[in-house]
Amino acid sequence: MRAVEFGCAVAVLFSLLIVGKADVYIVTIEGEPIISYKGGVDGFEATAVESDEKIDTTSESVTSYARHLESKHDMLLGMLFEQGTYQKLYSYQHLINGFAVHISPEQAEKLMRAPGVKSVERDWKVRRLTTHTPQFLGLPTGVWPTGGGFDRAGENIVIGFVDSGIYPLHPSFASHNSDPYGPVPKYRGKCEVDPDTKRSFCNGKIIGAHHYAKAAIAAGVFNPSIDFASPMDGDGHGSHTAAIAAGNNGIPVRMHGHEFGKASGMAPRARIAVYKALYRLFGGFVADVVAAIDQAVYDGVDILSLSVGPNSPPATTKTTYLNPFDATLLSAVKAGIFVAQAAGNGGPFPKTLVSYSPWIVSVAAAIDDRRYKNHLMLGNGKILAGIGLSPSTHPNRTYTLVAANDALLDSSVVKYSPSDCQKPEVLNKNLVQGNILLCGYSFNFVVGTASIKKVSETAKSLGAIGFVLAVENVSPGTKFDPVPVGVPGILITDVSKSLDLINYYNISTSRDWTGRVKSFKGIGSIGDGLMPILHKSAPQVALFSARGPNIKDFSFQDADLLKPDILAPGSLIWAAWSPNGTDEPDYVGEGFAMISGTSMAAPHIAGIAALIKQKHPHWSPAAIKSALMTTSTTLDRAGRPLQAQQYSETQAMKLVSATPFDYGSGHVDPRAALDPGLIFDVGYQDYLGFLCTTPGIDAREIRNYTNCACNYTIGHPSNFNSPSIAVSHLVRSQTVTRTVTNVAEQETYVITTRMAPAIAIEANPPAMTLKPGASRKFSVTLTVRSVTGTYSFGEVLMKGNRGHKVRIPVVAMGYQR
Repeated sequence: MRAVEFGCAVAVLFSLLIVGKADVYIVTIEGEPIISYKGGVDGFEATAVESDEKIDTTSESVTSYARHLESKHDMLLGMLFEQGTYQKLYSYQHLINGFAVHISPEQAEKLMRAPGVKSVERDWKVRRLTTHTPQFLGLPTGVWPTGGGFDRAGENIVIGFVDSGIYPLHPSFASHNSDPYGPVPKYRGKCEVDPDTKRSFCNGKIIGAHHYAKAAIAAGVFNPSIDFASPMDGDGHGSHTAAIAAGNNGIPVRMHGHEFGKASGMAPRARIAVYKALYRLFGGFVADVVAAIDQAVYDGVDILSLSVGPNSPPATTKTTYLNPFDATLLSAVKAGIFVAQAAGNGGPFPKTLVSYSPWIVSVAAAIDDRRYKNHLMLGNGKILAGIGLSPSTHPNRTYTLVAANDALLDSSVVKYSPSDCQKPEVLNKNLVQGNILLCGYSFNFVVGTASIKKVSETAKSLGAIGFVLAVENVSPGTKFDPVPVGVPGILITDVSKSLDLINYYNISTSRDWTGRVKSFKGIGSIGDGLMPILHKSAPQVALFSARGPNIKDFSFQDADLLKPDILAPGSLIWAAWSPNGTDEPDYVGEGFAMISGTSMAAPHIAGIAALIKQKHPHWSPAAIKSALMTTSTTLDRAGRPLQAQQYSETQAMKLVSATPFDYGSGHVDPRAALDPGLIFDVGYQDYLGFLCTTPGIDAREIRNYTNCACNYTIGHPSNFNSPSIAVSHLVRSQTVTRTVTNVAEQETYVITTRMAPAIAIEANPPAMTLKPGASRKFSVTLTVRSVTGTYSFGEVLMKGNRGHKVRIPVVAMGYQR
């Protein structure tokens, strides 16, 4: 998920009938949505589902009740406002009962006071929040064989992607080279037809494709020539995330004549359903995203992958868990759908998460074991390290170094920042041809107006043998990623190494009294950067990955719920890209891209969840989440505790010991997750119990969003049956309870605990035996030993005599002894 802008969708005035400024508002009204309607309206049968049960959207009772709700929405608007003074964009009937409407603030006030209206919230913006990771995660040898091999991994599981669309012609989504795909009986989605080619987006692999842009159009920011009024990906992001989760296996990643491995999704046989609600220039609007999720649930997806979110908690609601977006996802989970959401890219700072709720799996991003390094050898014997996904210059040969500033056609071109090497026409080809071109990495590269791809194209068009891009000063937080290029090229990221290069060049270049070069005598050669180096110090928590503690309200009060939930690969991930996409300047026009973000981590979890769902089709979303979390690892490949990237005092990057606020329960281990031994299961009533027990939440607000009264309590939010324990305000001593269910053979578990010295921890009973399918309660007592003013971290470990290990993280801050 990219850095996300939070703000209101201010509409541009197009209609003369709407007086003054108009905005999109999301309105909820009295009356149950389809998912929770238990009957009571004359002439309409109950449509409610039990926890974790799919809606039968084909039934007459569902379709007639849906029509009834929509007519109520239309009637309310028609009674309050004159025809032509408002525009209803969507009716929401399945997960929440309400609608999105484009009206003036004055009309919104009137709507707020109308009988039967529960909430009126101004729409807000959201933003977009692989070749090697299947091997890194052990899928080909440890997981896919259990599901019948890669050509059956994820069979008949449907993953829905709320993102920027898809490029359907990409080989990662092709169906002609695989066994024929049959229909998925439980999925009812349809495919839009491309308005340009008149072809359906569906091909058996892709089985649903819709786009949602009514709120974006109402806000006056939608441009059909760039954004495509279809599911076509105008960005690249949506194709990338879909390919990570469910792209075909064994797709060669070819760029510039080189192959960087073979790409595969986590669940290569899973089906893809596309719900486009994000766009390149402006991101998206919650009204469109909610409509997309509503449709995905109606269609019958099994899993939702969301690489999208706001930039901060919504200011319109007191509680982070209660807003139209999270309430819609709660209903989706009630309907049995597993939801993976990117945790956010606000790291490494605390409280930067944008995924808060217990029903969502919030995914942090890890760096895997692959690093791309390269080096520049100078004529004075110095070897300068850098990054560059490029071929080497000719072995056993050196080439003359020519700086772009010394190869200008005339002095007037200085206004074009010639040292960026973005415009070949301002440089003298006679001086550059056959030599290595030296360029400077300016702020233009940071903001995206200059690109390494363009440097490579400049070098190629001038006949240079290769290029060097030197970083002379670094803005805090600048992140350097290797970029594949077709000519030998290297980025020197270390400022001291860049100075070594500049000093050598200046000493070896003779000039006349005006500063004009008389002769270029500096020489060098560029190494081979095409092969990655595999590191044992992996995984690590990526610098950008959002961190906990989780917050429960807009005043950033700590929640009694640990987030993120889990860590998955999210740095330098190779996957499909849309040639239409201009979102990443270094990958314009390409079929693949290697990019980073928690956006890349979430679909890893969505795809692995599909493999678990395939093996255990009747497991609830909470059971799948529990299996992923309790089997995750807190050790790296070398057997050392996980580390997290962090800023040092000088703003350089350093490594520190990671905590559950960085990685949640740990880094995903797909093989272990298929056979977790025990699960911590919860249903819809448990989520309501968590909400109703959270201090400061208004019970009326809960009723507004869930249509349920608070008649169920769990005593304290820390008692919510999650596979983690968080107590943000521990006074003296507190006992929390958990219930585990055995999903394997009979097994005896011994329970051990450990915790930082400031807090004592004890579990009871110390051991228990569970028969298959049996559930047992246990308690964990935390006692303050000393008040430190910081969180203490620990864990509860349950070891079974048949080999299962079930681990849950514990975080607590003590206040009084």
